[in-house]
Amino acid sequence: MAAGCTIYSMPLKTQRSPVSDQPSLPQPAALGRARAAQPGWARTGLRARLALLRRARHRIAATAVEMARTVPVEFPGALHRTVADTLVSEVLPLVEACRFLEREARWILAPQRLSTHTRPFWLRRVTAETRREPLGVVLIIAPANYPLFLPGVQALQALAAGNAVLWKPAPGGTAPAEALRDVLAGCGLDPALLQLLDESPQAAADAIAAGVDKVFLTGTAATGTAVLTQLAVHHTPAVMELSGCDAVFVLPGAPVERVAAALAFGLRFNGSATCMAPRRLFLVGDHPGLVAAMLDRFKALPAVALPARTQAQLDDLLEDARRLGGSLLMDGSIEELRFAVISRATPDMRIAQSDIFAPVLSIFDVPDTDAAIAAHASCPYALTAAIFGPEAQARALASRLQVGTVLINDLIVATADPRVSFGGRKASGFGVTRGREGLLEMTALKTVVAQHSRDLRAYRPTTPDHEPFFAAYLEAVHSGSWRARWHGLRRLLRVASQLD
Repeated sequence: MAAGCTIYSMPLKTQRSPVSDQPSLPQPAALGRARAAQPGWARTGLRARLALLRRARHRIAATAVEMARTVPVEFPGALHRTVADTLVSEVLPLVEACRFLEREARWILAPQRLSTHTRPFWLRRVTAETRREPLGVVLIIAPANYPLFLPGVQALQALAAGNAVLWKPAPGGTAPAEALRDVLAGCGLDPALLQLLDESPQAAADAIAAGVDKVFLTGTAATGTAVLTQLAVHHTPAVMELSGCDAVFVLPGAPVERVAAALAFGLRFNGSATCMAPRRLFLVGDHPGLVAAMLDRFKALPAVALPARTQAQLDDLLEDARRLGGSLLMDGSIEELRFAVISRATPDMRIAQSDIFAPVLSIFDVPDTDAAIAAHASCPYALTAAIFGPEAQARALASRLQVGTVLINDLIVATADPRVSFGGRKASGFGVTRGREGLLEMTALKTVVAQHSRDLRAYRPTTPDHEPFFAAYLEAVHSGSWRARWHGLRRLLRVASQLD
């Protein structure tokens, strides 16, 4: 066990550290404390910051079950979670992301010297490098469906990059946020560097108004619109990981049992309260036996208790699908739903364009990939897509899909890879979290350019005599044929000899 990281003998949920006993600070006060602490943290050095994360990873591994139990089961869909579900869906990918930072952050954040081989000749005495510097204080607005893993990885990446963090939990998400903060504080992190706000939407609005440096939101498209409206006033940058209505494409030759098992997993996982759960199924060509195999597995799914608002939304969407010619197969009532399958789906059905946390799947029968792509494009959301079939054909289709992530012969699971950056397009947001690119999102790019020449001619005003000189240089360097370049070089040498 790593030194310097206290191991508690009692469960994390019941034994709070002195850090957690402190009342929540008003947002301006929390921001002020974070700003005061952040410069010292940035000066600590990357090696020391990563050493603290390594100690925290060891601490999380030692108390993994206790940490998993801090994740609430009250939010829709989580009722069917076991502790094992939370361990594999939240705790395990969190510590893997931490280990990824320990191994990779040094080279990802290292200064990059621009190649001297490609610099323009007239800047031959200039060197340039790019540096990645901390943003300052970032605000993380967390979701309810994965209250530990998703914001936790963002917090770890922010801290690794040298930032301070304000974490706004979703309703019911304070306990896992406190658990991770306690681990980090017990491993030596200044509590001012990771502060929890209250769970209200107003807490995030107040933090934005107080002046954070960047916002990372995981939530619905509607929430993203509201937050972006606030950010625009302050010119605050953001990463938006928003809603999905994700598609699964089944190509000829796809293994029936694997597709059926993956779809059942996607509808069951976290009670279908996952932004990248399958909602649209595009069957390209004929797939005899697939729908029957899929329904056999769906019948074993546990029923999901939908909240009243989701019930009303789903009832409206299903009625719209029926009206437009869809055929509905539903197992269970709208309140206790195992699955709802809409066959003969069409792109104009609102259920094929909506983000909803319910075990619902719309089936599109399409003759070829062109038709599948056209039908898919009508949806405003573009988070992920899964493709099942021979890999060569699947890769060809993947290159044509406008989505953030494509999974081939898999669904959801592989995105837990800590190397994989995750983000959407269109109404599913912009920017990425996790992986290399997610870590870079936690930094500001600074370019440092150094001039080593003592020649002062560049500062002199141009005269009419310089016109033929620059024209000859452009011809000598950028013409399309060697004859033109040779002609330009001769002119350049002749004109240069005439300049003082």
